[in-house]
Amino acid sequence: MSLIHYSHCPSCSSERLKLALKAIDHTVSHESFEIWECEECGLRFTQDVPDAEAIGVYYRSDNYISHTNTNKGLVNQLYHIVRTQTLSNKYRLISSATRSRQGKLLDIGAGTGAFVAHMKEEGWEAMGLEPDEVAREKARTDNQVQLLEMDQLFSFPQESFDVITLWHVLEHVHDLHPYLERLKLLIKRDGRIFIAVPNYTSYDADVYKEAWAAYDVPRHLYHFSPDSMERLVSGHGLQLQYSQPMWFDSFYISMLSEKYRSGHGNLVRAVWNGMASNVKAFVDKAKCSSLIYVISK
Repeated sequence: MSLIHYSHCPSCSSERLKLALKAIDHTVSHESFEIWECEECGLRFTQDVPDAEAIGVYYRSDNYISHTNTNKGLVNQLYHIVRTQTLSNKYRLISSATRSRQGKLLDIGAGTGAFVAHMKEEGWEAMGLEPDEVAREKARTDNQVQLLEMDQLFSFPQESFDVITLWHVLEHVHDLHPYLERLKLLIKRDGRIFIAVPNYTSYDADVYKEAWAAYDVPRHLYHFSPDSMERLVSGHGLQLQYSQPMWFDSFYISMLSEKYRSGHGNLVRAVWNGMASNVKAFVDKAKCSSLIYVISK
């Protein structure tokens, strides 16, 4: 297996790196991985991560909800209950940010296609890209959506889309800078890119530390803070317009983190920590468990 060892920050190329913590892959391998932090831009990243050809085995789990649409377990059942609301929230955010109720939309890392299907129902010309064959089949059977393979990303003409969305996807992308350059080419001049990622400076991340489920090593290659995200996009000549909290994520992540920390989980404590995280984020959204970044050219 080929591993990627960083001697420079994968975002800003600084050599000022330090070990932040070690986290365990609770989903598949139960291996331990180091997470390092750049002292220049604040990005954290998983060190000695498998390369793009080798990392596929770490996604092979019946519990990996974005690929299987599973209802197995309490946490995944609750995820499905709130998904309808989160889809509506995303539609409203996109409509507000673009001041439009229709247009051409590309969802990257579309999973089982629920978001693409929802945006189609709302009148958008929506399409999705998804690397996992099982997820693409689920999209076809469960949501009646025909997703495309990821290599199609490099086949679209420039300025093809009014909206490009990446819902918890950028943290998985090996070729970080070429990817962002491609998004910049594909978005129209007055279009918007929406990137949702976990926030390691959140309250719940501080509570759970190495057991924080959103580290999700080694599948999450990078771990963003608001400052590191702004540095990353501005380095590509993109403008960070504003960020929007994802309020449900704190509860979902806290429930998984409780399970990882204790082995069985404590629902009451998870709900309490999720609520406390949102209270902190209500005062300072930079403390929210996950953030959606609204980006323009």
